[in-house]
Amino acid sequence: MELRFRGESVHRVDAKGRVSVPASFRRVLELGDPDWVENGNPSFVLIYGLDGTTCLNGYTKIEADRLGARIEAMPYGNLRKKLERRLMTQSVYLTLDDNGRFVLTQALRDQFDISDEAKFAGMNEKFEIWAPSAYLADQAALDEEDDADGMNLLEALNAVPRGH
Repeated sequence: MELRFRGESVHRVDAKGRVSVPASFRRVLELGDPDWVENGNPSFVLIYGLDGTTCLNGYTKIEADRLGARIEAMPYGNLRKKLERRLMTQSVYLTLDDNGRFVLTQALRDQFDISDEAKFAGMNEKFEIWAPSAYLADQAALDEEDDADGMNLLEALNAVPRGH
């Protein structure tokens, strides 16, 4: 059974940097961790080099391994080196604690301007973690692009062949 990251929520970040992962995301992380055992705590990969400096990206271990394999299949060169730095070097394995939390380091909280709250956004095969104000600004920019383009999102989605 394959699950996707869906939904959005805001979670408190405590003084030690601990933040709870949304409960629905935890199940996806469990299914995406080949080492997870019943009543255990799933691990995942948090990438902080992707998409510039706007948000953190969380991936299941399986999905992160897929990204790594795709990079490994590339010929050596600057593009591969850039991808390795952004997706492999600027990432960390994390394990949820018994309460479904992980520690967001002070360096990452500072880099992404996350203080007392973190916005989680389900993005299909990954999830994003934002400073709530940065998420609102990004969403407003996306909405503005849609208005300027006159884009109908469902029509665009329906144009994609099924099975892809």
